[in-house]
Amino acid sequence: MPYMNRRNFLKTGLGLGLAGSSVPAWAAGTLSGVSTTQMRGTIDATELGIRPGAYDNQSKAFNRMLRKADDLKLPVHLPAGDYVVSNLKLPGHVRLSGVPGATRIIYGGDGHLFAGEDLDMFDLSGITIDGANHVLADYTYGLIDIRRARHIAIDNCQFKGSGKHAIALERSGGRIERSSISGAADAAIYSVEGGRLQISGNRISNCANGGILVHRWQIADDGAIITNNRIETISARNGGTGQNGNGINIFRANNVIVSGNIVSGCAFSAIRANSASNVQISSNNCSQSGETAIYAEFAFDGAVINSNIIDGAANGVSIVNFNNGGRLGVCSGNLVRNLKTEGPYRADAPGFGIGISVEADTSVTGNVIENAPLYGINIGWGEFMRNIVATGNVIRRAGEGVAVSVVEGSGSAVISDNVIVDTVHGAVIGHRWQERATGDLAQTGSDEYPHLTIERNLAS
Repeated sequence: MPYMNRRNFLKTGLGLGLAGSSVPAWAAGTLSGVSTTQMRGTIDATELGIRPGAYDNQSKAFNRMLRKADDLKLPVHLPAGDYVVSNLKLPGHVRLSGVPGATRIIYGGDGHLFAGEDLDMFDLSGITIDGANHVLADYTYGLIDIRRARHIAIDNCQFKGSGKHAIALERSGGRIERSSISGAADAAIYSVEGGRLQISGNRISNCANGGILVHRWQIADDGAIITNNRIETISARNGGTGQNGNGINIFRANNVIVSGNIVSGCAFSAIRANSASNVQISSNNCSQSGETAIYAEFAFDGAVINSNIIDGAANGVSIVNFNNGGRLGVCSGNLVRNLKTEGPYRADAPGFGIGISVEADTSVTGNVIENAPLYGINIGWGEFMRNIVATGNVIRRAGEGVAVSVVEGSGSAVISDNVIVDTVHGAVIGHRWQERATGDLAQTGSDEYPHLTIERNLAS
């Protein structure tokens, strides 16, 4: 969704009344302690009139401090204590550091907290940002709201109680790492039109609509890397059938890597890639997802989903929507188990309880699936099936081992060398859409269906 252009609003000083404010002596003339500061390379915020632990709102002093530090091109250190501020306008260079767990910037309400456009650098480390659950204005999208920044560096920070997103970035690159984000009323991190953002080693919990969102307005290269984050308890307060409630959501963003994350307790998907080509989703641990644990859907062209563990979901892995151009995938080496037939909404056919679903130009190899009440592997949907290989998989305890389309016009599939045991309705069953149309093809063969090659499966 496009952001509101606030350039003119920012130029007015964000309603702070700066034009009429009095300027203290240290700001007008030579800064006390500047020579000492320059020698050690960091400004102590108290030298610029900031008072840790003060009960009053220090927004005007904070804005002056940011401008002065920008003029000097020096970082600022905030001593331990609480700082109540609002409506901070970020200059071109911002480098703020604090004492981890002891330096707190608290949003005082009535507008926004941090906002800036066309920044060269925004560097934040060792600071707790507390939104205090105050309402954020309509024009802003998060406690930190930055547009067009060349480099973002957020490290070892904490974010709490945002009234919207905790961090909202537009057309910005850099890194967000080793930080804790909880209690956001929307998502923890929202990046739109990003520039190769790296998001790693963060802990995200108890957010109302999403964990990490990497979106674009139109399908294009993004190049984000999302690794080694721990994400838990993500709700879908705003409802829908997958727009919200995802631990990691990639939308229209190509060439994204999602790896090594631990994601649990999401209302919908642990990891959901929508219209995102060349996405790699590997070595993630996904548990207790309300809907499909890992999704590559709609207009994607290329998805590799490998070496993930999925324990508890309505569906395990879906690489689907050939009807909308979704094609070209590899699904290998995943462990999928303990699926259920109920989800967050009334399911469309064929329903929930499927281990792995694929539709076009996809290889499904070396996966282990256990306790899939509907199908272990679902191949195709009606005529939407083309060039599928399902080989070397282990399927245990399933309603059906493999369900494959036998609808006229469906493309080819090879189902071979799989071990399929303890199924209710059979090892390999042909389907006309959701209806069973054949007996067990693993036993009787597929001569009647020349588009299928079914051989050397061990079924018992």
